Amino acid sequence: MKVIPFKIPKSTEDFIRYQVDNQAYFYDKLHQHPEIQLSYVLEGHGKLIGSDYIGLYQPGDLFLLGHHVPHVFRSHQEYYAERTELRSHAVALFFDQEVFTKGLYSIKELQEVRRFFEHLTGCYQVQEAVRPAIVERLLALPRTSNLERVLAVLHIVQLLMRPGALHSLHVTDHMRALTEREGKRMERVVSFLMEQSHRPITLGEVASVANMSREAFCRFFKERTCKTYVHYLNELRITNVCRLLLHTEHTVAGAAYACGFANLSHFNRVFFNIVGKTPREYRDSSG
Repeated sequence: MKVIPFKIPKSTEDFIRYQVDNQAYFYDKLHQHPEIQLSYVLEGHGKLIGSDYIGLYQPGDLFLLGHHVPHVFRSHQEYYAERTELRSHAVALFFDQEVFTKGLYSIKELQEVRRFFEHLTGCYQVQEAVRPAIVERLLALPRTSNLERVLAVLHIVQLLMRPGALHSLHVTDHMRALTEREGKRMERVVSFLMEQSHRPITLGEVASVANMSREAFCRFFKERTCKTYVHYLNELRITNVCRLLLHTEHTVAGAAYACGFANLSHFNRVFFNIVGKTPREYRDSSG
């Protein structure tokens, strides 16, 4: 299977595609597609990597991903157990800009929608003020048809366009889309880091996964993620630490060591720089 680009199965005449994922774990390869994606998580926990963002997802989260944004909803490791009863359940709505361009975008009153879609270049979390109304309409879409469905989707878009409806999770607004070759290389690297971040990883080791020299890999990685390899790895590890602090009885030191940090004082500095709180403050505020 080609990891990037990813083809959303739909007819060439549909301006939206409704998809239900309900299995042990979500599709776990870094990928991108030209469609804008609205995803609502009903069951499951894991990490979302979208654009330059790394964070946790949980039931009730609603995310909007811009066109050509590399992303993956990576279920936590326990969801991969052979006989697990855990489920990963989400519904997604894909908006096809090309169909909009041919049809609805020609309507003067919808030019604002065109501009809104064109400026969706990253990863966003839908805020509480509009989330319940959007989720209600999103879950009801399979029971609609034809004109009723079009109106329901346009209402969802109208809610997304409200001031304050979206919180940007990404830092960089204009990350370029990856070529297929770059995407395959990045997918190998990201998968390797997610699976091995609990242990020491040398620059030479991760560069070899990308089949590059250390110098070439550092340039390649920063150009595609707008982050250094070390910063990206630290963010990945801190995300794993946050999960342990929220959902287990690990001590702060135990969580740090379990997620790949070898020095506690260094870990505390990195955690504060990324999260803006100390580990204890984070655990207390999220409890």
